[in-house]
Amino acid sequence: MNTEPFTSAPRGNDVVITRVADRQWHALDDDLVVGRAHAEHRPDGRLFVSIDAWHDAVFDELVGALPAALPTPLYTVVDEADAELTDRWLRAGFTRWRREWEYVLPTDPQATGLGGLLPPRGVTIVPAGQVDERALRDVDSAIRAEVEATVGWHSMPAEVRPRPAGDTIIDPSMYAVAAGPDRYLGLIRVVHARRPRIGLVAVRAGEQRRGIARALLAHALATLHRSGHTMASAEVHESDRAASALLTGVNARAVSSNLELVLR
Repeated sequence: MNTEPFTSAPRGNDVVITRVADRQWHALDDDLVVGRAHAEHRPDGRLFVSIDAWHDAVFDELVGALPAALPTPLYTVVDEADAELTDRWLRAGFTRWRREWEYVLPTDPQATGLGGLLPPRGVTIVPAGQVDERALRDVDSAIRAEVEATVGWHSMPAEVRPRPAGDTIIDPSMYAVAAGPDRYLGLIRVVHARRPRIGLVAVRAGEQRRGIARALLAHALATLHRSGHTMASAEVHESDRAASALLTGVNARAVSSNLELVLR
């Protein structure tokens, strides 16, 4: 443990900020840990910070230490319903960057209205585990380039699972795809957890408005239903009206929202 105090002195109290590991700090009050801060890079390269502190003054000490120790911009995520925590970050100079709505949706085709839905003519749904990885990476790269050239990839759901640098496919086994005669046209990623999460639904720009995204969602939800899962979750950027419409069209409901805050 590096017990050398952070170079900025505590502001009028006895709390000492100590770096205990790479990108980890403790707030010490007479050798008692009264708060912790942690920083990590997300797969998209952005640096996110989190703070666990018992008192406002300790939070302020920890958040005040971070800009001098880390490169900006710095990001953090808060539950928008937690107004007190949000205000703490805003008071420290962070500003609102994006809002992401969390939806829960049923998997039962009778509840979603997707029972019996077929893909568009000439399109086949390839289940997870049977996808050609090379073709998957091709469609993923093409869609990312299309999104980045328009609204920007930051408008897509945040990717938080670790993966090798430069690798945009988190885990090939998580993806089902919509296949055309000579290439993949779209993809859906399902992250399996206690409540499965629809991590991404995306279709090539030239193939949109054909019902491919809806067919992919129908396939994924039906697969989850057969596996015994009654509900799934999904996150949608507040500006993505098409994704919100896709989810509400299958009886999904918004249950919460998260704010990403940034310090530049």
